[in-house]
Amino acid sequence: MLYASTPAHEKRRLFRERLAAGELLRFPGAFNPLSAKLIQDKGFEGVYISGAVISADLGLPDIGLTTLTEVATRAQQIARMTELPALVDADTGFGEPMNVARTVQTLEDAGVAGLHIEDQVNPKRCGHLDGKAVVDEDTAIKRIRAAADARRDPNLLIMARTDIRGIDGLQAAIDRSKQLVDAGADAIFPEAMTSLEEFEAVRNAVDVPILANMTEFGKSELFTNEQLANVGVNIVIYPVSLLRLAMGAAERGLDTLVAGGTLQPEVGSMQTRARLYELLDYEAYNSFDSSIYNFKVQS
Repeated sequence: MLYASTPAHEKRRLFRERLAAGELLRFPGAFNPLSAKLIQDKGFEGVYISGAVISADLGLPDIGLTTLTEVATRAQQIARMTELPALVDADTGFGEPMNVARTVQTLEDAGVAGLHIEDQVNPKRCGHLDGKAVVDEDTAIKRIRAAADARRDPNLLIMARTDIRGIDGLQAAIDRSKQLVDAGADAIFPEAMTSLEEFEAVRNAVDVPILANMTEFGKSELFTNEQLANVGVNIVIYPVSLLRLAMGAAERGLDTLVAGGTLQPEVGSMQTRARLYELLDYEAYNSFDSSIYNFKVQS
């Protein structure tokens, strides 16, 4: 009832344990707290909180317009609704190294299990678009050092994302990944890899977990879980997938309403009231106070 029963520090500890076990952990992107509950219900290992999704949810493009407060608020709303660990996109850390330190502690307080900070120039852009720019080596290292030094819970995962592959090539991504690990990164997010061989090359270059971003319409092919596991990937995210599915369904529904004046043809594809109430766990609220939920929902 209400929020998750597992405290944030325990989610972080368990996340670290599973990551150390070497299995591939699947983190679909939650576009709201309810979708995080659905991700948990379907048996996934974690929840991803995408900066692109937060921006889109606010009606904004993913070009660094969101603030730390907006991201932390949404991250807390999502993380507290699930027993799963939440990994959040912290963009460039929202400023210089001291800002990065504040970002880490604010997101730690929001209850996330991990966060990633990238090496793009601020304002950043979607990692699968052309025309990106990255900061110099010294600035990238200072961001990660500040993040690692700022955390209070040693189990909070500090992940470093590098976008340099799309600018200077694979070897530059490998070199920077090594530098970021040396700076204190617990995991590496090599953005916009173009093949399994590129993921494997990064995997072989560092001794920390790596993440694969399986976003639709991007630079990377949509590899299967088995393919990614076979080259040593430890975490796979599907950052915008649920939002795209939901918005696609919403657009089709609105088109049906415009064309026919009724949504009756779409009812069969909608989530039922009974299923929604099941996800929300209405029954648990009844055991707390029978005056809240005292009715039956038809299947």
